[in-house]
Amino acid sequence: MTVTPETSVLATLPCSLPTSNIPDEIDAVAVATSFAEQLDHLDRNSFVLDAIWRDTFALTGTMRTFYTAGSIAAAWTELTHLRQAKSFTMNSRFARVTRHSLKVCWIDVGFTFETASVPETTCSGFLSLVPAPDGTWKIWAMKTILERLKGQPSVDELEPVSNLTNGVHCQANGVGSVPHFDCVVVGAGLAGLCTAGRLKALSVSYLVIERNSQVGDNWALRYDSAKLHTTREYAHLPFERTFTPDFPEFLTKDHLANAYRAWAAKYDINIWLSTNLESGSWDKTKNKWTLQLRQGDLHRTVSCSFVVMASGAACQVPLMPTYPGQKEFHGQVLHSVHYKNSIAWKGKHGIVIGSANTAHDVAEDMLEAGLASVTMVQRGKTFVLPVEYHKKSADALYNDKIPTELADRLSFSTPLAVTRAIARLRLHAQAAMDPERFDALERAGFKTERYGDIAFQINEKLGGHYMDVGASAKIAKGLIKVKSDALPVRYTKDCLEFSDGSHLKADAVVFCTGFANLRDTLRELFGTEVANGQEDFFGLNGEGEIKGAFRPCGHPNLYCIGGTIGHARYYSRFVALQIKAALLGTRLPVYEKTPVPESNVLAN
Repeated sequence: MTVTPETSVLATLPCSLPTSNIPDEIDAVAVATSFAEQLDHLDRNSFVLDAIWRDTFALTGTMRTFYTAGSIAAAWTELTHLRQAKSFTMNSRFARVTRHSLKVCWIDVGFTFETASVPETTCSGFLSLVPAPDGTWKIWAMKTILERLKGQPSVDELEPVSNLTNGVHCQANGVGSVPHFDCVVVGAGLAGLCTAGRLKALSVSYLVIERNSQVGDNWALRYDSAKLHTTREYAHLPFERTFTPDFPEFLTKDHLANAYRAWAAKYDINIWLSTNLESGSWDKTKNKWTLQLRQGDLHRTVSCSFVVMASGAACQVPLMPTYPGQKEFHGQVLHSVHYKNSIAWKGKHGIVIGSANTAHDVAEDMLEAGLASVTMVQRGKTFVLPVEYHKKSADALYNDKIPTELADRLSFSTPLAVTRAIARLRLHAQAAMDPERFDALERAGFKTERYGDIAFQINEKLGGHYMDVGASAKIAKGLIKVKSDALPVRYTKDCLEFSDGSHLKADAVVFCTGFANLRDTLRELFGTEVANGQEDFFGLNGEGEIKGAFRPCGHPNLYCIGGTIGHARYYSRFVALQIKAALLGTRLPVYEKTPVPESNVLAN
């Protein structure tokens, strides 16, 4: 069955936004202060019935979300005992009212605590408080976050090399013929750089391998018009702001490529360029990976304790449908991964297969290059999210006033079911006030999912939507044509034929149809046993947590990281912390117990 926003995991979870009468003049600090004494002995009565708690490696050693007061209280009581949680401190002076509408609001307040069992840690958290009918305040949502391993450096701080007396790469361990690293990171894109920087901050020996000849080539080698569809303030790398206000709001591929190169040099990240991972094997007796690498004609071998795959959801292995007749077709056929620009096709007929972000970019390119016709072939409804809708929410967190580290904690520690509910509340209201924007697309033949679900698109579908930065207006005006009533079935000499018997003139066909499953690449690199044990890279489990990223998901010493810029930046800290804890011989203890059903709690 095809998963849709209506049948997604998030749509089934017991989560609803609270409706409260909280006046603007409420003394949020006083409310938070009065609640502070409950922190170290929270019980079922501390929570509203439909409360929700998300833990990010602080107490569960992994990512878990618990639902309803009874289940949360049972898990909290057990986990705070097992991890010997202590020193709870409420940051009451930073309490504030968060208001999403006149009635949908709550008071947010942060807190900190420590754990005394091995490994000892420091942690942070947030409570969202709502008034109860009896006049007390209760917890609607709770978030807890691992911050630091006690006695170890901060994963969020790394001095630039120029400020060090002896700035050097983290070297391989030992002096044998096969160099050994604590960790090898595959890929020097954003996720790989973030992970490497975090590992270096924790004094972990690491190596990044990158198949391209320069850092940043994962952006520099993309099509000429490639740019971010999210804002500059969301695009920073760790440790300090990467982009100053003089950069444009929507960064181009060259801005990103140059910034990644400068960041890698600034922090002296240990990278082997023009290096491909050919294969790897795991020795269970030695707890060690042996990796076979190729650098041009040179073959090299390294060993490591951990591998982090930071090479994208499918290592950029394209998915491209094939149709009969391609040999007889006189035009050009390529996947977007090989597309650069449309200049050579001026005056000719272009077809774009697909209707997500890249497809819109390529169609705009074709229009700008002066093609005789540009047609987008849409294979299913597409969620169109106007960028100005998105900015209203994103700019409230990601701006030049709030530290990126805090914005990430507020955003990515939130249970995805809550993120979904807030996004739908805000985005659907804006779409309802702007019907002509979507009606015009429908009249042009473009099938829209105007009340879509961005949490579903990112976390379960891993894309497939369009953040509208301008192409939708060109579709509505008929400058970019749309074919959405039939699918391609074969090529002819100068056309693409469709299932309804129609033909479209074609000199160039660009497939913007996505990429393969990462598990296929893992199978090629590490064998069937490793691949079959691995979860899908993205997609959600029954609690609404991402299945196969940011934690071991089938192999104890293999991690996968990627997703949006924010995913890579934020979750790289937890990948590094897990690896450091394991290298110290104190892996984070993982809590795998199934939550106690609310009915059982009530019965007891």
